[in-house]
Amino acid sequence: MQQSPPGRPPFIRAYRPGDRDAVYEVCLRTAAAGGDATGLYRDPDLLGDNFAGPYLHLEPGLAFVLDDGGGRAVGYVLGTSDTPAFVEAFRRSWLPRVADRHPAPSGPPRGPDEEMAALLHRPERLVVPELRDHPAHLPIDLLPSHQRAGHGRALLLAFLGAARRAGADRVHLGMLTENTGARAFYDRLGFRVLDVPDPGPLTYLGRSTDPEG
Repeated sequence: MQQSPPGRPPFIRAYRPGDRDAVYEVCLRTAAAGGDATGLYRDPDLLGDNFAGPYLHLEPGLAFVLDDGGGRAVGYVLGTSDTPAFVEAFRRSWLPRVADRHPAPSGPPRGPDEEMAALLHRPERLVVPELRDHPAHLPIDLLPSHQRAGHGRALLLAFLGAARRAGADRVHLGMLTENTGARAFYDRLGFRVLDVPDPGPLTYLGRSTDPEG
């Protein structure tokens, strides 16, 4: 991966269309409970088309990247201020763009590729009734080389401010319960567990979008 030129520190900036491939790479390299999922799926874009692309396409104004100082995105925060509206747009506008490349399984999913394709074709899973008071939601990911340096906090604060300006007063996220490193990060930033019955492998967390709160 391209390294930062000497003397140019990483910084947060708004997403640009030219960042798409780098964002997809970050998504892939952090998708295995925070670890690298490279080689786990036949189509390396499957994860990005599921967990990054819809936000870039539908909510680019709420997308921020960590620039390594040389123009390459090495982390991102994406999201929406209105989860139900986002899900409707996902089905109407995003899914038709990628459905042919990732068809829905004809029966129960077999293997990781079909399991991920099944998720892609079921965006309504993102609407959880118990989270209606936390209408915004986000995914955030950083390459390991840029973790533990304050960049995740800076990305999150950029998103919180933008989501608040867009009208959302609370935000939620769903994280794999096994990802204990991520949980510690969210705890430090004021997220608290949200009670969702039968959440499966996920833990749902939420907080105010007030960057000070």
